[in-house]
Amino acid sequence: MFHVKHEPQRLLSSLMPPVLVLAPMEGLTDAAMRHVLTQISHYDWCVSEFLRITDRLHPARSFLAHCPEMQTGWRTAAGTPVHLQLLGSDAQALAENAARAAELGAPAIDLNFGCPARTVNRHRGGAALLAETALVHELVSQVRRAVPADVPVSAKIRLGIDNADALLDNAAAVHDAGASWITIHARTRAQGYRPPVDWLAIGRVRQRYPDWTVIANGDIRSAESLRQCVEESGCAHFMLGRAAVSEPDLVQRLRHPEQKPLGWAALDAWQASFLRSMEGPDRGCVGRYKQWLAMTTAVYPEAAARFQQIKQLHCRESILALCQ
Repeated sequence: MFHVKHEPQRLLSSLMPPVLVLAPMEGLTDAAMRHVLTQISHYDWCVSEFLRITDRLHPARSFLAHCPEMQTGWRTAAGTPVHLQLLGSDAQALAENAARAAELGAPAIDLNFGCPARTVNRHRGGAALLAETALVHELVSQVRRAVPADVPVSAKIRLGIDNADALLDNAAAVHDAGASWITIHARTRAQGYRPPVDWLAIGRVRQRYPDWTVIANGDIRSAESLRQCVEESGCAHFMLGRAAVSEPDLVQRLRHPEQKPLGWAALDAWQASFLRSMEGPDRGCVGRYKQWLAMTTAVYPEAAARFQQIKQLHCRESILALCQ
């Protein structure tokens, strides 16, 4: 078992400001959400939703459609770098697409070995590959060789399929293939997003590779949970996902504990801006707004009341009138 020698508060203070990264979440942290969240809180970088790679090279327009920040130097309006995440099991296709993304200016390439979705796993993608350690090594190796040396290649994994028995083997595969860092979601594929997280397991990887960057991910939702993650994992880099969406100023308050929480009026204005800025049919845009609003109800009682007001509405202007 991995143990940190220092007191958690002392260790946390010593690494402040910590490196905090916005997680890629399919169907949630798209460009519109990244645009808003990176204005409310400062992230060191964010990672795009995965771009699925099959057996062909995507044209430049596909990269742009998937990651619109490509046209602004792969940065959000707030200046936050956006790393491109790829998902697939064809090493040659992954490498070719990674090379094309690097040519288009992508600041870093991340490989997805963590998605637990059944549809993805059935097609030999995401967390399903954690059962194929040799393939994980091959995929990372070929991508690493395909992109320039100054473009980092990283991987995001889970603890394993049903348990963490293969965690160190998979971490070794990523490390030995030349990845600049690894992000570990502290759950198995079987868990999905259910508790508990196992930050101690991440600590075993940190213990084996003390000079390698390991990013801890999973259930960091408060200063206290961050302290506990530091204590159990020994990490100095952290990725936040659902909690960063439910509480958009969380990352900013982790960096600046004296800062007052974001009030409902301010959040309401940000969510209205989010709805107003999205392109596409009203139904889809309203659905995304409702998704975010529902996620904030756990923190903001006013969000629950607003959700009751608008749950039957499908017209963007009707909802914006209520927000105003």
